[in-house]
Amino acid sequence: MIKDIVVNLEHDVSRDRARKFAITVAEAFDAHIAGVAFVYAPDFPGYVMLEMPPNIVAMMVEESKKAAEAAIRRFDEAARSRLLSAEHRLVRTVWPEAPTLFAAIARRSDLSTFLQSSPDGVGNDDMIESALFESGRPVIVVPYIDQNGLKLDRVVCCWDGSLTAARAINDALPLLARAGQVDLLIIENDKTKNETTEIRGVEMASHLARHDVKVEIEIIPAPDIEVADAILSHVADESGTLIVMGGYGHAKPREIILGGVTRAILKSMTVPVFMSH
Repeated sequence: MIKDIVVNLEHDVSRDRARKFAITVAEAFDAHIAGVAFVYAPDFPGYVMLEMPPNIVAMMVEESKKAAEAAIRRFDEAARSRLLSAEHRLVRTVWPEAPTLFAAIARRSDLSTFLQSSPDGVGNDDMIESALFESGRPVIVVPYIDQNGLKLDRVVCCWDGSLTAARAINDALPLLARAGQVDLLIIENDKTKNETTEIRGVEMASHLARHDVKVEIEIIPAPDIEVADAILSHVADESGTLIVMGGYGHAKPREIILGGVTRAILKSMTVPVFMSH
């Protein structure tokens, strides 16, 4: 069950959609919800900081603090109006450390929630990547155009038989059990086609059915298009309301890089995406 949710609170009120979405998930599952807002100190090189007047630095910190406190007030009011069990955290740090701090907080929750990075340059990719790869918990990324909150009319589960996909589907079971319909989506191309097995997806579909999930297998031949494009096209054609997928990537020293399909989905998503790694 989903009983603990944590959401990254945006400073800008126009980017509050992740908070609104997380509230609807908490309502659906009668879950506790925690809102985390960061107060950022300037993170300039040491020689720049030495040349900056102290009052300018203090002013920058104060502006960030006011924005974070306003985000917390919006969160508290929304949670209180829905009679939810809720708490907030105001965390002071520099930006490069925030993703790791959030991932540590997320380890004590069932699910963390973020807003998608937007084309205007406001990015959450570092925060999403760290939570996905460092928390050991699933994440939901909410489109910056989202207006609906949690909708489980038709959930699309991306299945390629991998460990990461299996983890994502298992983590999403509380959502899948409430879904009106679940598509077990297999994108078939030269990399995923396997003639040696029985009909692909049957065993996973049977597993989900034993959890009372209403599931159908959808196999889409896609030899000439990218996997992410095929997934998003299916979601659009079938009016999908949530994507469940493994979050792929690989680590390099001091940085985490999302895999190609994961990165493409997060860039072009039109419905919320639930991911595990």
